[in-house]
Amino acid sequence: MQQHRNRPPSSKDPRINRQITNPKVRLVVEGKGTEVVDTRTAIEQAEARGLDLVEISPDQDPPVCKIVDFGKWKFEQQKRKKEQAKNQHVIQIKEIKLRPKVGKNDYDIKKNQAVSFLEKGDKVKVTLRFRGREIAHPELGMAIMNRLLTDVTEVATIETPAKMEGKQIVMVLSAKPGLKKKVDTKPKPVAPAEQVEKSGQQT
Repeated sequence: MQQHRNRPPSSKDPRINRQITNPKVRLVVEGKGTEVVDTRTAIEQAEARGLDLVEISPDQDPPVCKIVDFGKWKFEQQKRKKEQAKNQHVIQIKEIKLRPKVGKNDYDIKKNQAVSFLEKGDKVKVTLRFRGREIAHPELGMAIMNRLLTDVTEVATIETPAKMEGKQIVMVLSAKPGLKKKVDTKPKPVAPAEQVEKSGQQT
Protein backbone atom coordinates (compact mmCIF):
# COMPACT_ATOMS: atom_id res chain seq x y z
CA MET A 1 0.00 0.00 0.00
CA GLN A 2 1.40 3.40 -0.99
CA GLN A 3 2.04 6.07 1.63
CA HIS A 4 -0.37 8.51 0.00
CA ARG A 5 -3.20 6.00 -0.15
CA ASN A 6 -5.25 7.36 2.75
CA ARG A 7 -3.66 10.70 3.49
CA PRO A 8 -6.00 13.70 4.10
CA PRO A 9 -6.53 15.50 0.78
CA SER A 10 -5.30 19.06 0.32
CA SER A 11 -7.73 21.71 -0.90
CA LYS A 12 -6.48 21.17 -4.46
CA ASP A 13 -6.24 17.37 -4.50
CA PRO A 14 -9.17 15.10 -5.36
CA ARG A 15 -10.31 12.49 -2.86
CA ILE A 16 -8.70 9.09 -3.27
CA ASN A 17 -9.38 5.56 -2.02
CA ARG A 18 -10.94 5.48 1.49
CA GLN A 19 -11.31 9.27 1.50
CA ILE A 20 -14.25 8.69 -0.86
CA THR A 21 -17.24 8.29 1.45
CA ASN A 22 -20.04 7.91 -1.11
CA PRO A 23 -21.54 4.41 -1.00
CA LYS A 24 -21.36 4.13 -4.79
CA VAL A 25 -19.22 5.62 -7.53
CA ARG A 26 -19.41 5.87 -11.31
CA LEU A 27 -16.26 3.99 -12.29
CA VAL A 28 -14.58 4.76 -15.61
CA VAL A 29 -13.91 1.48 -17.43
CA GLU A 30 -11.57 1.61 -20.43
CA GLY A 31 -13.44 0.87 -23.63
CA LYS A 32 -16.81 0.60 -21.87
CA GLY A 33 -17.53 4.11 -20.57
CA THR A 34 -18.68 4.17 -16.95
CA GLU A 35 -20.54 1.80 -14.65
CA VAL A 36 -21.99 2.34 -11.17
CA VAL A 37 -20.35 0.09 -8.55
CA ASP A 38 -19.99 -0.04 -4.78
CA THR A 39 -17.18 2.21 -3.60
CA ARG A 40 -15.69 -0.63 -1.56
CA THR A 41 -15.60 -2.85 -4.64
CA ALA A 42 -13.91 -0.13 -6.69
CA ILE A 43 -11.28 0.41 -3.95
CA GLU A 44 -10.60 -3.34 -3.80
CA GLN A 45 -10.13 -3.42 -7.58
CA ALA A 46 -7.65 -0.54 -7.36
CA GLU A 47 -5.72 -2.13 -4.48
CA ALA A 48 -5.55 -5.47 -6.30
CA ARG A 49 -3.79 -3.70 -9.18
CA GLY A 50 -1.50 -1.65 -6.89
CA LEU A 51 -3.24 1.55 -8.01
CA ASP A 52 -5.59 4.17 -6.56
CA LEU A 53 -9.26 5.03 -6.90
CA VAL A 54 -9.30 8.75 -7.75
CA GLU A 55 -12.43 10.92 -7.69
CA ILE A 56 -12.15 12.94 -10.93
CA SER A 57 -15.64 14.45 -11.03
CA PRO A 58 -17.10 14.91 -7.51
CA ASP A 59 -20.08 17.02 -8.62
CA GLN A 60 -21.91 14.13 -10.28
CA ASP A 61 -24.19 11.74 -8.43
CA PRO A 62 -22.64 9.29 -7.88
CA PRO A 63 -19.19 10.86 -8.34
CA VAL A 64 -17.03 9.75 -11.26
CA CYS A 65 -13.86 7.87 -10.30
CA LYS A 66 -10.96 6.31 -12.14
CA ILE A 67 -8.41 3.67 -11.20
CA VAL A 68 -4.96 5.16 -11.81
CA ASP A 69 -1.53 5.67 -10.27
CA PHE A 70 -2.37 8.81 -8.29
CA GLY A 71 1.20 10.17 -8.28
CA LYS A 72 1.55 9.77 -12.03
CA TRP A 73 -1.98 11.07 -12.66
CA LYS A 74 -1.35 14.19 -10.56
CA PHE A 75 1.94 14.84 -12.39
CA GLU A 76 0.19 14.59 -15.77
CA GLN A 77 -2.55 16.99 -14.62
CA GLN A 78 0.00 19.55 -13.46
CA LYS A 79 1.94 19.17 -16.72
CA ARG A 80 -1.25 19.72 -18.73
CA LYS A 81 -2.10 22.88 -16.78
CA LYS A 82 1.37 24.27 -17.37
CA GLU A 83 1.06 23.62 -21.11
CA GLN A 84 -2.34 25.34 -21.21
CA ALA A 85 -0.97 28.34 -19.33
CA LYS A 86 2.03 28.44 -21.65
CA ASN A 87 -0.14 28.42 -24.77
CA GLN A 88 -2.70 30.88 -23.42
CA HIS A 89 -2.41 34.29 -25.06
CA VAL A 90 -2.50 37.25 -22.68
CA ILE A 91 -4.48 40.04 -24.31
CA GLN A 92 -2.57 43.30 -24.39
CA ILE A 93 -3.64 46.80 -25.43
CA LYS A 94 -1.44 48.09 -28.23
CA GLU A 95 -1.53 51.75 -29.25
CA ILE A 96 -1.11 53.33 -32.65
CA LYS A 97 -0.98 57.10 -33.12
CA LEU A 98 -2.30 59.05 -36.10
CA ARG A 99 -2.43 62.65 -37.27
CA PRO A 100 -5.26 64.41 -39.17
CA LYS A 101 -2.89 65.00 -42.13
CA VAL A 102 -1.25 61.57 -42.07
CA GLY A 103 0.42 60.62 -45.34
CA LYS A 104 -0.54 57.51 -47.31
CA ASN A 105 2.63 55.58 -46.47
CA ASP A 106 2.42 56.38 -42.76
CA TYR A 107 -1.27 55.51 -42.75
CA ASP A 108 -0.63 52.14 -44.41
CA ILE A 109 2.09 51.34 -41.87
CA LYS A 110 -0.23 52.15 -38.96
CA LYS A 111 -3.08 50.19 -40.52
CA ASN A 112 -0.88 47.12 -41.03
CA GLN A 113 0.33 47.37 -37.44
CA ALA A 114 -3.28 47.43 -36.24
CA VAL A 115 -4.16 44.38 -38.34
CA SER A 116 -1.10 42.51 -37.04
CA PHE A 117 -1.99 43.27 -33.41
CA LEU A 118 -5.61 42.23 -33.92
CA GLU A 119 -4.65 38.98 -35.65
CA LYS A 120 -2.60 38.08 -32.56
CA GLY A 121 -5.68 38.64 -30.39
CA ASP A 122 -4.60 41.94 -28.85
CA LYS A 123 -6.70 45.07 -28.53
CA VAL A 124 -5.74 48.26 -30.36
CA LYS A 125 -6.11 51.76 -28.96
CA VAL A 126 -6.12 54.27 -31.82
CA THR A 127 -5.19 57.82 -30.85
CA LEU A 128 -5.44 60.74 -33.26
CA ARG A 129 -3.97 63.95 -31.84
CA PHE A 130 -4.67 67.49 -33.07
CA ARG A 131 -2.04 70.21 -32.97
CA GLY A 132 -2.59 73.97 -33.07
CA ARG A 133 -5.34 75.03 -35.44
CA GLU A 134 -6.07 71.42 -36.51
CA ILE A 135 -8.52 71.21 -33.61
CA ALA A 136 -10.84 73.50 -35.58
CA HIS A 137 -11.58 70.64 -37.98
CA PRO A 138 -12.36 67.56 -35.88
CA GLU A 139 -14.30 66.12 -38.82
CA LEU A 140 -10.99 65.47 -40.59
CA GLY A 141 -9.83 63.34 -37.68
CA MET A 142 -13.13 61.46 -37.57
CA ALA A 143 -12.79 60.77 -41.29
CA ILE A 144 -9.39 59.16 -40.69
CA MET A 145 -10.82 57.05 -37.88
CA ASN A 146 -13.74 55.89 -40.02
CA ARG A 147 -11.36 55.10 -42.86
CA LEU A 148 -9.22 52.94 -40.57
CA LEU A 149 -12.27 51.19 -39.17
CA THR A 150 -13.43 50.35 -42.69
CA ASP A 151 -9.99 49.06 -43.67
CA VAL A 152 -9.71 46.68 -40.69
CA THR A 153 -13.36 45.64 -40.49
CA GLU A 154 -12.53 42.03 -41.47
CA VAL A 155 -10.46 41.49 -38.33
CA ALA A 156 -11.84 44.04 -35.85
CA THR A 157 -14.88 44.97 -33.85
CA ILE A 158 -15.44 48.28 -32.07
CA GLU A 159 -14.98 48.09 -28.32
CA THR A 160 -15.03 51.86 -27.76
CA PRO A 161 -16.35 54.07 -30.59
CA ALA A 162 -14.25 57.03 -31.72
CA LYS A 163 -14.83 60.08 -29.50
CA MET A 164 -13.16 63.36 -28.65
CA GLU A 165 -11.07 63.44 -25.48
CA GLY A 166 -9.57 66.89 -25.13
CA LYS A 167 -7.36 67.53 -28.15
CA GLN A 168 -7.48 63.98 -29.43
CA ILE A 169 -9.85 61.34 -30.75
CA VAL A 170 -9.63 57.90 -29.16
CA MET A 171 -11.03 54.58 -30.41
CA VAL A 172 -10.48 51.06 -29.11
CA LEU A 173 -10.72 47.99 -31.37
CA SER A 174 -10.70 44.33 -30.41
CA ALA A 175 -10.22 41.18 -32.47
CA LYS A 176 -13.32 39.84 -34.16
CA PRO A 177 -14.64 36.72 -32.38
CA GLY A 178 -13.46 33.52 -34.06
CA LEU A 179 -10.66 35.31 -35.87
CA LYS A 180 -7.91 32.90 -36.90
CA LYS A 181 -4.33 33.81 -37.55
CA LYS A 182 -3.48 34.05 -41.23
CA VAL A 183 -1.35 31.24 -42.57
CA ASP A 184 1.56 32.10 -44.86
CA THR A 185 0.59 30.51 -48.17
CA LYS A 186 3.46 31.97 -50.21
CA PRO A 187 5.43 29.28 -52.09
CA LYS A 188 8.78 28.56 -50.49
CA PRO A 189 11.85 29.40 -52.63
CA VAL A 190 13.65 26.41 -54.10
CA ALA A 191 16.87 25.68 -52.25
CA PRO A 192 20.13 25.94 -54.27
CA ALA A 193 20.71 22.17 -53.95
CA GLU A 194 17.24 21.49 -55.35
CA GLN A 195 17.88 23.88 -58.23
CA VAL A 196 21.10 22.07 -59.13
CA GLU A 197 19.36 18.71 -59.00
CA LYS A 198 16.55 19.92 -61.26
CA SER A 199 18.95 21.48 -63.76
CA GLY A 200 20.90 18.19 -63.83
CA GLN A 201 17.72 16.28 -64.63
CA GLN A 202 16.92 18.59 -67.55
CA THR A 203 20.30 18.11 -69.24
